[in-house]
Amino acid sequence: MFIKQLYTGCISEAAYYVESEGIAAIIDPLRDIEEYLGLAQERNAKIRYIFETHFHADFVSGHLDLAAATGATIVYGPGTATKFSVHVAKDGEIFEIGKLKVQVLHTPGHTLESSCFLLKDENGKDHAVFTGDTLFVGDVGRPDLAQKGNELTMEDLAGMMYESLQNKIINLADDVIVYPAHGAGSSCGKNLGPETYSTIGEQKETNYALQPQSKETFIKAVTEGLAEPPQYFPINAMINKEGYESLDAVLQKGMQPLSVADFKAKAEEDHVIILDTRNSTVFTQGFVPGSVSIGLDGRFAEWAGSLLPFDKVMLLVTDRDKEKETIVRLARVGFDKIEGYLDGSFEAWQSAGEKIDMIIDVEADELAMDIPFDPNMVIVDVRKGPEYADGHIKDALNMPLSDLTDPGTMADLDEKHNIYVHCAGGYRSVIASSLLKREGFHNLRNVVGGWGSIKEMPDRFEIEKSVEVLN
Repeated sequence: MFIKQLYTGCISEAAYYVESEGIAAIIDPLRDIEEYLGLAQERNAKIRYIFETHFHADFVSGHLDLAAATGATIVYGPGTATKFSVHVAKDGEIFEIGKLKVQVLHTPGHTLESSCFLLKDENGKDHAVFTGDTLFVGDVGRPDLAQKGNELTMEDLAGMMYESLQNKIINLADDVIVYPAHGAGSSCGKNLGPETYSTIGEQKETNYALQPQSKETFIKAVTEGLAEPPQYFPINAMINKEGYESLDAVLQKGMQPLSVADFKAKAEEDHVIILDTRNSTVFTQGFVPGSVSIGLDGRFAEWAGSLLPFDKVMLLVTDRDKEKETIVRLARVGFDKIEGYLDGSFEAWQSAGEKIDMIIDVEADELAMDIPFDPNMVIVDVRKGPEYADGHIKDALNMPLSDLTDPGTMADLDEKHNIYVHCAGGYRSVIASSLLKREGFHNLRNVVGGWGSIKEMPDRFEIEKSVEVLN
């Protein structure tokens, strides 16, 4: 028996490779399938099954491309309806992988078709359970992602989740390994733990969702405090259900080097967005006017999916040799309309004498010095609401980055304002600054180091907490 967790940190996603006797299965694959194919080739194994725990909302799965490349059967749980060929498993159905067996456990709650896959070893003993978004380390999947046309409420789904956990999961042996689809940072749950795997026994001791409690108490615990899901979740879920263009086709379109002249001409067309994926500290020093900054060094795909439109053609400015990585990571969350990149990166644009834009960086101590003397200053804190509530500069406006796609969020800003933007460390504030620039706010500054630097100077800033929000 061979099991390997293939974890992708930038979207907190775990896929799994399971193999016995030269037969392999992949569970919840990403859209870029080379790693799975390479592992099977390296181990001289054949991929026979692709098990999908549910229709993923936070990434586009690699099920179609992987099935096309290997001839493997795509397996979903009971009640699944798709526009492509899959095996819809029955609850309790068994699949053989060499000397191993995989049993389907239908566990609706996160979604209706959600299923866990219980792996039995060569002796028939329960060894591990691949829980998808049903059970995480320290949490469970959010129950508010019912697909369009479904009249179930999140309370209905949370009730189903309770029954699924009680009837299918909690009675497994304590030593059964729990392999979830996500780790910390994922928006598929409220508060996932830092570990990427656990055991049933550990989760019975530490996970609030597996404690003895009534169904009503469970529903309240699971549904309270849920943040709004990112805007791309329903888009990705639909793509996974209905199918998509192959990644090779997306790469073929996107990997087109564009001269400065061609790039400029395309950028002036309607429905085009320029995405700059260079490091945020480099972006502020100079960029193509109108560009949105989302650096590859952060939670790139998640922020792209949350902030950028899916119906617009995208042009890229990347570091040299980062073009393919950028396209692959964008494709993971469903961006398929990428039509080329700036050949020679930003340096080529600058060398051609084209107009450039910049964002002024300031240190936290400079912000502190400016506060008493600038009546037009507006401090914009783009951290999430709970971060802001836990401590912020007095009178700072909280405009969470995820809300900046709504122009109404910027209603309190005016051209006369001197806008200082900060987040926790600097990544989100540069994204926010680029979005504000696109909306015509040019008199702004990015606070380097963000709240991390500000809170180190308590004698220089008047700090408040929003107790009513914290409670």
